[in-house]
Amino acid sequence: MTALHTAVEEWLAHDPDPESAAELAACDDDELAERFAHTLTFGTAGLRGPLRAGPNGMNLAVVIRATWAVARVLTDRSPASSQVVVGYDARHRSAEFGRAAAEVFAAQGFTVQLMSGPVPTPAVAFAVRHLGAAAGVQITASHNPPTDNGYKVYVTGGLQIVSPTDREIEAAIAAAPPADEIPRAPVEVPAADELRAYLERAASVRHAAGAARIALTPMHGVGGEFALDALALAGFADVHVVEEQFAPDPDFPTVAFPNPEEPGASDALLALAAGVDAEIAIALDPDADRCAIGVPTPTGWRMLSGDETGWLLGDYVLSHADPTHAVVASTVVSSRMLASIAAAHGARHVETLTGFKWLARADEGLDATLVYAYEEAIGHCVDPGAVRDKDGISAAVLACDLVVSLREQGRTLLDALDDLARRHGVHTTTAVTRRVRSPQDAAAMMSRLRAAPPEEIAGFAVTVTDLMPRTDALIFSGGDSATSVRVVMRPSGTEPKLKSYIEIRCTGEVATGRSHAADVQDAVAAAIATWR
Repeated sequence: MTALHTAVEEWLAHDPDPESAAELAACDDDELAERFAHTLTFGTAGLRGPLRAGPNGMNLAVVIRATWAVARVLTDRSPASSQVVVGYDARHRSAEFGRAAAEVFAAQGFTVQLMSGPVPTPAVAFAVRHLGAAAGVQITASHNPPTDNGYKVYVTGGLQIVSPTDREIEAAIAAAPPADEIPRAPVEVPAADELRAYLERAASVRHAAGAARIALTPMHGVGGEFALDALALAGFADVHVVEEQFAPDPDFPTVAFPNPEEPGASDALLALAAGVDAEIAIALDPDADRCAIGVPTPTGWRMLSGDETGWLLGDYVLSHADPTHAVVASTVVSSRMLASIAAAHGARHVETLTGFKWLARADEGLDATLVYAYEEAIGHCVDPGAVRDKDGISAAVLACDLVVSLREQGRTLLDALDDLARRHGVHTTTAVTRRVRSPQDAAAMMSRLRAAPPEEIAGFAVTVTDLMPRTDALIFSGGDSATSVRVVMRPSGTEPKLKSYIEIRCTGEVATGRSHAADVQDAVAAAIATWR
């Protein structure tokens, strides 16, 4: 028997899932080698990977051993009776994994708050912070394909984990007993008090008064009923939903990818918005931690970019905050307009590395408080006092409130974007994604660009800033007196692909500036496509 087959037999001897044997028996040696080459590693705040048997997949054994590891790390830091919150979305096997995680925590002496059904990810982040819990776990793969699932970890305050906690958990996983030897204890599902508190807090972000007609899709995820409840509590009752996408469905049957950013994913929403004469369209991703906004234009409905929404919400939040004690934050791959908006309000802006694990900590060490943070990938934190992570539901409430506030002034979201462009210059942003065969291929291309970086992009001389060792990213920047060009390239933290984030800024009249910026943006994107 080969070492590979010995590893498979050892795994099966301790796998609590009776279906794993048949699944692995159907795999050829190449597939087995891939599944047993290594274990899933902690990436964006936890584990994420394909649903499959073996250490390099999301399955019951991996969830049990990961939870044992998290419990061991927590035990070294917290009293044995500390609370832990466990939630799960509506993906395949999420409920099973969530209950198993709760039972492992309970057997380790923790008081476990297990959500009573599928919930949005930000509801778990809220509960951890609201209860003063030691940690939280949400079983979700967010907007990944239906064949994936994941395990997201929050620590005290509802913050995503950062190093060295992720490395400590990974080391504990390596030392964990076999899954069938890890004890589990029954857990009673608590009342829905935390969910009600979350919805009431999400509804409270309003500043204006009045109704709006809203089109909404939860994109087959868990956010539909929660969003309707929060909007109703906030005074928004005229909500029209995309019926075929409203009920949770782990197969996401009407979209190629369950991600509002993907081309075509929001087509049904925009058609509904046009048909009911809505004032705003809201698309949530499947675990409802991200929110995309659609608006009517003279030529039809369109989705705003994450940056456009970030500018609007950031400006709106700051207009109702004490700027002398306010911090807003965005990531290195997001637009730089928020920094200009903050300066105009007299507030502080902090630029962080990519991800809400950094954005949520943007005010650490400052004598001011985070009031808003966003990343270009339609993630918005509009109430950091309640949820220190992206929250699609509270962001949706605030976006609808902004529509009402602007309408009272005889203005629209497009008018507000024009005003921001006049004050801060025309900014256009886009992201270009290059899918590769493996993370190793992405790393190889980054190495080639470091060794021989381009000297110009689309006719503009550029300088290169390497963010290593802080993070694996390169920034190419340049321009002239009227136009600035910025490109940030980095490998994805969750998928085998390279991402390039392009921002063009132009001075001058808005319409002319946007046309020129669009031309430059297209030229930059074409140049990037030739990089090898």
